[in-house]
Amino acid sequence: MKKKLVMIGNGMAGVRTIEELFKFQPDGYEITIFGNEPHPNYNRIMLSTVLQGDKSIEDIIMNDWEWYKNHGIQLYSGEAVTEIDKEKRQVTSDQGRKVDYDELIIATGSSSFILPVPGSDKKGVVGFRDIHDCEMMIKDSKQYKKAAVIGGGLLGLEAARGLLNLGMEVDVVHLMSHLMERQLDETASEMLKKELENQGMNFLLEKQTAEILGDERVTGLRFSDGSEIQADLVVMAVGIRPNVQLAKDSGIFVNRGIVVNDYMETDVQNIYAVGECAEHREIVYGLVAPLYEQGKVLAANLAGIPANPYEGTICGTQLKVSGCDLFSAGEIGDDEGTKSIKVHNEFDGIYKKIVIRDNRIAGIVLYGDTKDSNRLFRMLTKREDISGMTSVSILEANGCCGGGEAGDVAAMADDELVCGCNGVTKGTIVEAIRTNELTTVDEVGGCTNAGRSCGRCKSLISDILSYTLGDQYDTSAKKAGICGCTTLNKEEIVAEIRAKGMTNVREVMNVLGWSQDEGCSKCRPAINYYLGMVNYGGYKDERDSRLVNEKMHANIQKDGTYSVVPRMYGGVTTAADLKKIAEVAEKYDVPLVKLTGGQRIGLFGVNKEDLPAMWEDLGMPSGYAYGKTLRTVKTCVGEKFCRFGTQDSMGLGIELEKKFERLDTPHKVKMGVSACPRNCAESGIKDIGFVGVDGGWEIYIGGNGGTDLRAADLLDTVKTKEEAMEITGAYLQYYRETAAYLERTAPWLERMGLEHVKEVLADENKRKQLNERLDKTLERYNEPWQEAIQDNGIKEKYYQVRSVTVE
Repeated sequence: MKKKLVMIGNGMAGVRTIEELFKFQPDGYEITIFGNEPHPNYNRIMLSTVLQGDKSIEDIIMNDWEWYKNHGIQLYSGEAVTEIDKEKRQVTSDQGRKVDYDELIIATGSSSFILPVPGSDKKGVVGFRDIHDCEMMIKDSKQYKKAAVIGGGLLGLEAARGLLNLGMEVDVVHLMSHLMERQLDETASEMLKKELENQGMNFLLEKQTAEILGDERVTGLRFSDGSEIQADLVVMAVGIRPNVQLAKDSGIFVNRGIVVNDYMETDVQNIYAVGECAEHREIVYGLVAPLYEQGKVLAANLAGIPANPYEGTICGTQLKVSGCDLFSAGEIGDDEGTKSIKVHNEFDGIYKKIVIRDNRIAGIVLYGDTKDSNRLFRMLTKREDISGMTSVSILEANGCCGGGEAGDVAAMADDELVCGCNGVTKGTIVEAIRTNELTTVDEVGGCTNAGRSCGRCKSLISDILSYTLGDQYDTSAKKAGICGCTTLNKEEIVAEIRAKGMTNVREVMNVLGWSQDEGCSKCRPAINYYLGMVNYGGYKDERDSRLVNEKMHANIQKDGTYSVVPRMYGGVTTAADLKKIAEVAEKYDVPLVKLTGGQRIGLFGVNKEDLPAMWEDLGMPSGYAYGKTLRTVKTCVGEKFCRFGTQDSMGLGIELEKKFERLDTPHKVKMGVSACPRNCAESGIKDIGFVGVDGGWEIYIGGNGGTDLRAADLLDTVKTKEEAMEITGAYLQYYRETAAYLERTAPWLERMGLEHVKEVLADENKRKQLNERLDKTLERYNEPWQEAIQDNGIKEKYYQVRSVTVE
């Protein structure tokens, strides 16, 4: 009988503990995890890249839903534990769920510290700690343009950079006289400030916030000196507060954090704490490296394996703030008893400071050039005697351990840290490469965890691969595959499918040597799409390889319910359809009925178990508001009703939508049809837009109305609706055949080049062939909608999908 392990919290420290436990004891526990966010485990370090638009939420997921399923973990996402009964050894969630435990881990993390000033509860005041905070900022940036970030530390500066990328004006308010005062001395801080000012940030230093102004929503800040600034959005980035209330209410000893010993045990038997909620030797850690060290010690303890106790961590921080490379560790000031070696190269923007106490390195500050950070940090942590070294050899040991040459890697000691976030040394990586025959950076990460957090050590890992494998190292393996299961990119996979005549997802993974037998949530949908695109005439779509939203014909919401959006061709509906929607909304007690931005009616808050019956009652096809396909064709009323209209926009829009609905595309596609240049259907920012002009239509492509706003480019001007349909079909098929899965038309067009696409579509023969292949593909979607939703037993599978598989 397996012991029952319950973990409260689904963050980086807790899940790393479970990963380490699997290494020690793969089948020792029946594991249940409660996470109060509706997401699987994600990389909180990378939230700034999501805010800045460099990555999506999917990109920062560390363990997807399938990982939990494959490891037999029961995950209750979007569900918080509200009570711990120590006597019964039982936890209770906010949904009334009771789960017994033999061992309990509290990994509740921390939350943003919100300054207790008047007005801090107003709308528009947010922290910067989780995906929800990011989503709130992205949403507000579309409506408001003036932001204030309170806090000039790393988190505040990353938030400010993201808000700049979102098109907002940003004031950074900081209580101290210089930025990042815990990591940088005044010289490095001033260099950073000048660089960020050049990027567009405005700094208000030595300012103490006294009040947040506004009625219901924030309108500005007032400082203790009486001065004021305007702000529509206020981001608090002044620190974090350990989430300890649950432990405190349960009678577990709490100081600033949940107090633990060197084995992460609380004062209550069989209850442990790990991560940002834990306090060890009067220290609460906020960086990921010490939290992972704690997780490893706790995992060994749970597995009953003797391990060294956790004795605390000297934190070295490798940062990259808005393109500025920084490294800081240990003491940064000039105190009595210390001497410093300093290099300040203003021309190249480089500053180095090594603080020395008793012939040993006590502190490091590097700005602009951090290649020697690993070597210096090793000298600091090992307390190496440097009395026989010159200042030059201390600062730069012949470029050791940071460059890109094999000789530099050879000079690194085996115990030198490569991945500071995960505590992985060069020796560990070299041994893993040799023992497990690893050949790629992703494989090294999967085996050792190196590079899986901030990712800044990946180039060094590649150099170690080259050093270890020598001539056997294929430098092309440095390129990223479509996911961690393969090193193959889209072009290589498609070429292999064509050459070998492969016809199903599993065959592709087996023949092409996937590292994971079942693949993952990234590659399975991609392979399914590529197979359908190559075998356009006769491919049978593998519904089990679809993203879960597409299987269920509904879009999951943040609270775990779903939205149902029926199709309304061109935004046109009938009284009969409106009546159906109203009756269904009443029957299933739908909490929200809303007009969407795509000129449709959405039913929000639908329970998963109601979805099949609801679709049957509606008797309408899905609008595919969740699909990698044509979402909507937005239209104006056109020449039939508008005195400015020159063309039949509704007629063209409905014909477009009816022809291309359900067509698999690399990413979602949106269209707009405007009857005149007044552009009421926003045709200029759609994937494909049509604007009626005297005598015909202008066709625009590659627009994007999201956070990365892009105006569409004029592709062609045609005279008839038939010509417009022909050009559109050829364009869509060319996009389908040449884009990578999940690549939107805007970046695809920039990559391919507008003139190249024009040249392809101008060739009448190529245009004809593209449309023929498209029409063959469209034949797959001729079955009635009711058959489509029951395809492959999907109707029955609605009831079988576990919470761990929702995406």
